[in-house]
Amino acid sequence: MTLTRFSLLTVTILSLLIALASYRFLALGLPLSFPEMLGQIEGQRLAFTLHVSFAPLALAIGSIQFFPSLRRHKPLHRWLGRAYALSILISGIAGLFVALNAAGGVSTQAGFAALAIAWVGSTIIAVRHAMARRIGKHRRWMVYSFALTFAGVTLRLYLLGFMAAGFSYTEASVYLAWLCWLPNLAFAWWWLNR
Repeated sequence: MTLTRFSLLTVTILSLLIALASYRFLALGLPLSFPEMLGQIEGQRLAFTLHVSFAPLALAIGSIQFFPSLRRHKPLHRWLGRAYALSILISGIAGLFVALNAAGGVSTQAGFAALAIAWVGSTIIAVRHAMARRIGKHRRWMVYSFALTFAGVTLRLYLLGFMAAGFSYTEASVYLAWLCWLPNLAFAWWWLNR
């Protein structure tokens, strides 16, 4: 197994596990599933629900779209791509509203808001390139889009470290709001330009 295939499988498995775990709110309800985010749930229930419903769908779909065997099935790839983009549009706009009221102060709010804007923006650019049949540019922008989608995974991985160090979610979110996506974007840029 090549390193690239191993990396793709690792990213896919992590994405699918986080996506599946994110839907715990369907069985437990929002307050039990996200006890550290009660303020956002109470203040913006619809936006929060839309965000946590569609972001895992984007994460799951996005992770499998990079497999060459799936991309060879053009109709399936296109329909999954549409579902991915629509999920990001809904979750990203809802996430922007949630971000603007995030606990942790202005830095946290700015970090998560910038993520939401970059996430929706990069996906729109990728879709426009696909519609214009500029496939090379489409693929490049989809790498950026998925790097931002993968912030859902990196946030949780970093959060484990912060919690082990004794931080609460609100204390950690000041850092997580930026750490969960900026390194992903930098890695995507490096990977595309190496």
